[in-house]
Amino acid sequence: MVNAAGALRMPMVNAAGVPRILTMATGLLQAPPRARNARRPSNGHSLPPPPPERGDGGGGDGEPAPRRRLDNLRLAILFFIGAESMFFAALISGLFILRLGIPAWPPPLQPRLPVGVTTANTVVLLASSVAMVLAGRALTRGIRWELVRWLTVTAILGAIFLGVQGYEWVRLVRFGLTMSSSTYGTTFYTLIGTHAIHVAGALVWLLVVLGLTAGGAAIQRRGTMVRGCALYWHFVVGLWPVLFVAVYLL
Repeated sequence: MVNAAGALRMPMVNAAGVPRILTMATGLLQAPPRARNARRPSNGHSLPPPPPERGDGGGGDGEPAPRRRLDNLRLAILFFIGAESMFFAALISGLFILRLGIPAWPPPLQPRLPVGVTTANTVVLLASSVAMVLAGRALTRGIRWELVRWLTVTAILGAIFLGVQGYEWVRLVRFGLTMSSSTYGTTFYTLIGTHAIHVAGALVWLLVVLGLTAGGAAIQRRGTMVRGCALYWHFVVGLWPVLFVAVYLL
């Protein structure tokens, strides 16, 4: 219908004579249509919605698996460090038990240990741990030349520590301190020699990592080896002050 002003006017009733406002209200109150494929159990209750998908499980376009922060190599090294810590704790405990049963320690006519030189050598070994920390920072930043430099410094300081220790052992043997000379010599070479073997093993591992890194291998691929080597290196360095105090100073 058109009013006097020429505007379009909606009719108030439909073709059946029902007011149009009632028809619109009835349409708003009607329930939405159900999906055709909705499943209903026999008891008349609707099924709960299915759980959300958590990835496809096959490495496709699903959500990626959570990333582990600790790799298998470092986890294995942590277990090994725990076993080695108990081993050295047993050796140090045996040292104190033997000392309690001997009136004079060190025994008479036995050479004294070189405390001054070993103190300086301890500083060298601790400095190698600092250099390894700097190497780890260079690895995090992805700077190859800096990583190679600090790994080289760590290896040099570790070699100096072993060299000085070996020189002092030669002097002690010449002065008569051997493993068969007394219990004092047996405990000394057992504790300090076992630690030296661990330092030598860590040094060999460090040289292998250094060669691979300096040879142009990708830092990301060698990062696990570097971090594992650093973890073991810090262990042998941190163990040495305990042995130095127990064997040389007490």
